[in-house]
Amino acid sequence: MIPDPLYLAIDQGTHASRAVVLDRRGRVLAGSSQEIGLMRPQPGWAEQDGDEMVASIFTAAAQALAALGGRRHDIVAAGLASQRASCVCWDKRDGRPLSPVFSWQDRRAHAWLRQFEQHGEEVHRRTGLFLSAHYGASKLRWALDHLPAVQQAREAGTLAWGPQASFLVCRLLERQPSFADPQCAARTQLWNLGARDWDPWLLELFGLPQGLLPKSVPTCHPFGTLRVGDTAIPLTAVNGDQSAAVFAFGWPEQDSAYVNIGTSAFVQRALTRDPGYVPRQLTGIILDDGAATVYTVEGNVNGAGTALEWLRTELGVEDVVALLPEWLDRAGDPPLFLNGIAGLGGPFWQPDFASRFVGDTAATEPWQKAVAVVESMAFLLQANIDEMAKHVPPAKRIRVSGGVSKFDGLCKRLAAVSGLPVHRREDAEATTRGIGYLAAGRPPEWVNTGEEEVFAPGDDPAIRGRYRRWRALMAGATGV
Repeated sequence: MIPDPLYLAIDQGTHASRAVVLDRRGRVLAGSSQEIGLMRPQPGWAEQDGDEMVASIFTAAAQALAALGGRRHDIVAAGLASQRASCVCWDKRDGRPLSPVFSWQDRRAHAWLRQFEQHGEEVHRRTGLFLSAHYGASKLRWALDHLPAVQQAREAGTLAWGPQASFLVCRLLERQPSFADPQCAARTQLWNLGARDWDPWLLELFGLPQGLLPKSVPTCHPFGTLRVGDTAIPLTAVNGDQSAAVFAFGWPEQDSAYVNIGTSAFVQRALTRDPGYVPRQLTGIILDDGAATVYTVEGNVNGAGTALEWLRTELGVEDVVALLPEWLDRAGDPPLFLNGIAGLGGPFWQPDFASRFVGDTAATEPWQKAVAVVESMAFLLQANIDEMAKHVPPAKRIRVSGGVSKFDGLCKRLAAVSGLPVHRREDAEATTRGIGYLAAGRPPEWVNTGEEEVFAPGDDPAIRGRYRRWRALMAGATGV
């Protein structure tokens, strides 16, 4: 009897690398996680160690396979999900990192990037992205200007650079291939959505030499062989972490808004047609498997989990997260919070926006400020959903995931403000399940149901009124 095939899914995230083994129905059979560090040597900087990152993946994968015993040899394919906008420079001869992994949170070249604001709309049209230091182009230019190891490798003809995912593909696989998937390639802000390849005009604009970026390939592609101990596994899919999560329960619904709320929050609408240019949102490709393309319209909220960390410091309350469920259930109107933590994202796009409470804050208690910050997340998500509705058919439901979505009070507020049911699945493996689905070749028997809680859009005129006032304040502060 032929054993059922298994699949290895790797999720390399900001704080940990996770490896999970799934069967053809998407059920988790084994898993392991390894934490990794994040350094902030200066304000606005965020770095990770490439060697530590690679080692953490191998360790997590080895532990997951060990838990399977002899069934580890039934793994027939692997998928890799990566931080999308993180990037790195490496030596193409041996994969040795020549720079830190510049985290997607890193904004060190923000001031330098301002000189290109006159080209912002053209950059947006070509890449689907707003001009931003969160993306890779300015980080790679900074590395070329400031890191001797990068400069020397360029002179010697041994420099390679690009998305974090491409570095990991090089280091994890035999023969050290050089490939870039559409989603992670695009987050360098050097990839042309129409051409589905690197854009010479963008490289010239940012002063980056050609010929150093990986080869552009589809999301699903024969990337090479991953060897974990005595097990050789073909890597067949690479995608960004947020985009992979859309596929957690199979083929995405075009009438759902997918919201993942973690360190940052993202709203995505998956489409099988090219949405074209969307002026105040991001666009991209979240799947190209040679037979089908799935496009996305996306908005982001930088101040999600990062806002909770800011709140802990602001209030001086160490256990603020533990207290939030109770605080969110209290009656009473909180102040309004204009949330620009880590840069104001969609649909406003103002990186230097000053966060602030509005109202009689002298009489405001800590719990009210905390509720205001959480409400600001729901308001920012809704502002993105409102903007998307101008360009895509209205959503019929919101599907939420991510660690911050565990707060019932946030889900209830999002349902009330949007007027849509909010569906939450208790699934910590959305990203690994999604990349596993793609690695497995989109099996029709993949589980598309699960334990799900639905928050109905209750009648809450008070919070809808606060949203209207918040929206008017944001319009006055941003002009949007």
